[in-house]
Amino acid sequence: MFNSIRQISTKQLLNTYKINFYEKCCQSTAVRYSTQPAYQNIFDRNAKRLQKERAALNPDVELYDYLKEEVGFRLADRIIDIKREFTNAADIGCSRGFLSKHIMAESVQHLTLCDTSPTMLAQAQGTPGLNITKLEVDEEKLDFPDNSLDLVISSLSLHWVNDLPGCFTKVMRSLKPDGVFIASLFGGDTLYELRSSLQLAEIERKGGLAPHISPFTQIRDVGALLNRAGFTMLTIDTDEIVVGYPSMFELMWDLKGMAENNAAFNRPAHISRETMLAASAIYKELYAKDAGVSATFQIIYFVGWKPGPNQPKPLERGSGDVSLKDLGKIIEAGGPKKT
Repeated sequence: MFNSIRQISTKQLLNTYKINFYEKCCQSTAVRYSTQPAYQNIFDRNAKRLQKERAALNPDVELYDYLKEEVGFRLADRIIDIKREFTNAADIGCSRGFLSKHIMAESVQHLTLCDTSPTMLAQAQGTPGLNITKLEVDEEKLDFPDNSLDLVISSLSLHWVNDLPGCFTKVMRSLKPDGVFIASLFGGDTLYELRSSLQLAEIERKGGLAPHISPFTQIRDVGALLNRAGFTMLTIDTDEIVVGYPSMFELMWDLKGMAENNAAFNRPAHISRETMLAASAIYKELYAKDAGVSATFQIIYFVGWKPGPNQPKPLERGSGDVSLKDLGKIIEAGGPKKT
């Protein structure tokens, strides 16, 4: 079955993938939002809600929490770094409470948990003493009163939002002056191994491509959209979590258990057995690790602030004492001269 795959070198496979995939399937999020008169419905929000419900009803759901547990912990650490007490906060796309379980009552007086899945919402809990309200609502249809929240948080949910600029704008309106928006979402390099393996298998078996992996946002687009919504003092960074699996099939099973399987409107109804076996062989050939294969999850973290009167302001242009072109000379000389 795999004779034709063996006859094609790895370099040829990758070159074929780059030419076909990037021409047909890739489009920057920023370009998509800036060139269209209105946002496009890329994701089937109802399908995603049903996927989350099925995952939450699985009696072994905790077996698939490992990735979201880790990201929730890392994001909570960024929240703790802000030495401030928040009166009202909201966790949008809270899932099973991977972030709220790390929010201390000493930091947040009241936290509203929001999600589209009622089962996941029921399973989400906070720390002892934390005052919690649960709200079943779509991230695209947030309706908090203007200037009502001190803090908005979200962990691994926003990458499924169709109208990301609109979501950011609603968050901005709901925040009080000097309020903060802290979130994480999957970045563009997430699951590139699975994406390329499936695409290469379809090129080899079918002579075409289909979007089996949902598109993810690029880090440059996140910054552009936050700026466009009016956020200031942005902090954006990325992290990569590489997870090992026995094979491609265990990875896909776990993605379903996490409710992170494909929810794009143009997703194919099924993948043929022949294509799946070919994709698994390609995955093992290109991305073998130890006795199995590896999968990369790129996480984008960001912090954005709503403008407020007490925020630090940048100095006026020309007010600096040292020119940047002289910086190298100053460093070599051991620092600026004391007067």
